[in-house]
Formats: sequence, structure tokens, C-alpha cells
Amino acid sequence: MSVDLRTRYLGLELASPLVASSSPLTGDVEAVRRLAAAGIGAIVLPSLFEEEILHEELQLTQSLEAGDEQSAEALSYFPRIDTLPGVVDRYVAALERTKAAVSVPVIASLNATTSGGWVRYARQLQEAGADAIELNLYHVPADPRRTGPEAESIDLEVISAVRASLAIPLAVKLSPYYSAFAHFAAQAAARADGLVLFNRFYQPDLDLESLEVVPRVELSRSGELRLPLRWIAILRPQLGPGVSLAATSGAQTALDVVKGVMVGADIVMMTSALLRHGPEHVAKVVADLQGWLEGRDFQSIGELRGSATAGTAGDPAAFERANYLAALHSWVVPDAFTAGATRA
Repeated sequence: MSVDLRTRYLGLELASPLVASSSPLTGDVEAVRRLAAAGIGAIVLPSLFEEEILHEELQLTQSLEAGDEQSAEALSYFPRIDTLPGVVDRYVAALERTKAAVSVPVIASLNATTSGGWVRYARQLQEAGADAIELNLYHVPADPRRTGPEAESIDLEVISAVRASLAIPLAVKLSPYYSAFAHFAAQAAARADGLVLFNRFYQPDLDLESLEVVPRVELSRSGELRLPLRWIAILRPQLGPGVSLAATSGAQTALDVVKGVMVGADIVMMTSALLRHGPEHVAKVVADLQGWLEGRDFQSIGELRGSATAGTAGDPAAFERANYLAALHSWVVPDAFTAGATRA
């Protein structure tokens, strides 16, 4: 008898704890079908960005105004356009196609910039059939006149406003850069159904030929999972089982999924590994996860969950400062280095 991998996230029942997070793959219906066939638990669509909506509206306005100086008679030669699908229309259509193609939960992702935008677009995604909404609080508080509490207050107001406007579950994807993260996470969790840790900021780079600032996208590695593992382990006993927690950034293998579940995550999200290896990588991860659990006599993934949080670990301080000294002392200088210094 195989291990029961079912889990609950945001009140939704998933067949496995492995979720495909927002990426170009989840925006392609055929790729989504392959992900579902391989055993993915849920799909998070690519983000709907308010900047793209506003940019398209601005360009459309400029195009429509380009002929203002012409005579009314000349303008009558142009065909009448009653409707013109925009960014939101195309996103809603993609959401509907994805929902029709698979039976796994489909989560819409939203990244807005204005308070009205968050609420308006969240409602549209709900009406289009999203099973849940994931808010991406993705911004850099670079204004030196704005204090930490002020910046955090704005984010909390956004979460509250969106939550009040929806009937479906709401998750909030956070960055780790809040001044007192545990405090902020608790306040965010009180306003939402779940937290996704963490938003992976893509850092700008410099092109030394053009002397320009350029975007560089680098796929994640397993080592990046340590930050969300640490914070989920700390937060799980404090927030309790009523708040869904998702680990994201760095998950590549079944062992990464095991670690995420051990610290208390309800699901582990995966992006980079799927972009490297394709949708069928899900089947390997799910099979390896089954094998790992069966080899240790687990009957369900639930038996593993939370076995290594700050509340259940033998040394809870290992997730905090005490682990810092141990990590530093764990590094051994190679003999070749010391031998070379002796000869010199």
C-alpha cells in the first residue's frame, strides 16, 4: 500500500504536497496538463502585474489620440472597434482555459501597485474561477522618509482589503526583509489564509559593455531552501495549524520536499527544477518522495509534518542564533591550504 501524500493547503485538498509555482510553464496549458498528469498537487499561474495593465492602457490611449489633429471625415475611414482585449482579459481567458484543462486546484497570482488595483483585479480573478488567490507583496522600500512600521502598515492594509473582498482563500507571498519578520508574519497570517515563504527577488546586474543596468534571471539551487525552512520551523508552532504555510525558493528534489514538510510546511513549491527538467520531473519527485516515506514506515505525509519545528526539535535554538557558531566551526580548512602556508 502506497503512502498517502494528500495534504490540505488554503482549505483545498491536494493529491500531493508538491505545487508548481508561478513560472512560464504554468502559463502554458499543454505544460499544465503534463504537470497534472505527472502528479502535481496544484498550479500557481504566472502573476498578473498591474504595471503591464497600466502600460498597455497608456499605449492604447496614445494610439487612439494619434489622429486627433485629423478631420472628422478622415477618421470615419477607420473601422469601428467595440472591444479590445487587454492584459486582464487575456489573463482571465488563460485562467479559464487552465481550469478547463486540469482537475487540480488552480491558484491565480496577483502583483499590483495600488490599493484599488489589488481589490479590483482580485475580484475579477475570483469571478473567473480561481480556486484561490496568491498576493505577491513584491516591492523594495527604498524611500528613506518612510519608516519600517509605515511600510508594513501599508502592506497589512492591502491584505485586509483584498481579504474582505474575496470569498475564496487568500495566500500572501512575502519577502524576508521586514524589520521584525515574525511579528509581521503573525499579523499577515491573521488577515489571510496562508503565507508563502519567500518571494525570490531578482537582483539587477551591470552590463560592462553597455554600462547599463540589466535584469539577470538565475534559477535557484537547493541551498536557497534553507531560509524558508528556518522561518517555517520558527513560525509553525506560533501560528498553529489553522494557517497554511508554503515553502518556496530552492526546492529541487524529493529530499527538499521532505525537509519542507518536516519543518511544518503544508506544501513545497517548485519552479527552477521544472524549468530545468520539464513537467515530467514532478513524477520523479513524487515517486522518490513515496520511496523515502515507505522506507521509513510512514503511512502518510501528515505523520512527517512538523517533526522538526522549533517546537518539536531537540534543540529549538538551532533555528535561531545558536546554529550560527556551530555552522562557522563546521568548516574545516583543507590540508593543502595549511601545508602551503607552512612551506611558505
